[in-house]
Amino acid sequence: MLRISFFAFATILLLGTPAAAGEVRMEMRNQSGSERFVYEPDFIRISPGDTVVFVPIDKGHNAVSIDGFGADGDQPINVGFNKEVSVTFDKPGIYGVKCTPHVGLGMVGIIVVGEVEVPEAARASIAKLPPKARQRLELLLGQVGRS
Repeated sequence: MLRISFFAFATILLLGTPAAAGEVRMEMRNQSGSERFVYEPDFIRISPGDTVVFVPIDKGHNAVSIDGFGADGDQPINVGFNKEVSVTFDKPGIYGVKCTPHVGLGMVGIIVVGEVEVPEAARASIAKLPPKARQRLELLLGQVGRS
């Protein structure tokens, strides 16, 4: 019996244990530093299987998918106002979120899942958003290729 236990222990040491999925918070805020109406952080990079927890620090915010972002066949993100919601991202893609009442003030963010490139559909959908949201999303998408 002792030999089996030692063998099992040695196997675990050599092969390691399965990696646990990660969890990242995306806070919904009225202000962060000099920026007003923001997700913090507004750029998140995770692996498939990781979870983002949307946390309402200040009232009056939600998080919904931006058309043209995400992975094919995925359910859209729809975090209600003033709700803390966990969303697990299983498929690689770039997921854009906006706060419905504050998108015109630039309250947008992106979640990059896995190693992906910016899809043309995402770039095209940016043109339909208000100027501040477009500007912020262009800056965020510029970070996608960086490590």
